[in-house]
Amino acid sequence: DARVTVAQDDFITFQPAGQDTPTIGVIFYPGGRVDARSYAVLCRALAEEGFLVVLVPVRLNMAFFDINAAQPAFAAYPQIKHWAVAGHSLGGVAAALFVSNHPQVEGLIFLASYPADDSLKNSGLRVLSIYGSNDMAGEQKFAETSALNPADTHYVVIDGGNHAQFGDYGLQPGDNVATISRAEQQSQTVQAIVSFLASIFK
Repeated sequence: DARVTVAQDDFITFQPAGQDTPTIGVIFYPGGRVDARSYAVLCRALAEEGFLVVLVPVRLNMAFFDINAAQPAFAAYPQIKHWAVAGHSLGGVAAALFVSNHPQVEGLIFLASYPADDSLKNSGLRVLSIYGSNDMAGEQKFAETSALNPADTHYVVIDGGNHAQFGDYGLQPGDNVATISRAEQQSQTVQAIVSFLASIFK
């Protein structure tokens, strides 16, 4: 529409309409067994804030099978001067593995996720971790895995949010019931991401 241009080829790309390509880009990995299009609302909202957002479909909807899916985005958008990579759930784990081998990425954003190991702990990478208080993993799990993140990782807990409402794919088996709407959870997520990007790309 008049605010966001959406294109679908190798990626699903969301770009602010009526202007040159932004200089900050966000690559987004979908959660496990989740159609990448389920994150279109969230990605579009980020594009409305002035960022290029590249949503990467992955083989069999499993980012673990396609960890390097983000790689072609660098060449496709050479105008981008600063990159961050985000991922939901298992997509966040894949995003962390990708970032560990791509030092040109300056920011990592976990949505209801955490790294598989401590390889990024002393990397100097800027990390944002967002999760809901009603996430299926339980807040204790995120507390336990915080030791795998860099010491200056920024945490945002969405009160009443759960695991599935970061996307639009219905109920997640084993998830807890959210006490806020999906729209509210995604709105708070976008606000947190925008603030994080503003802080690292001043």
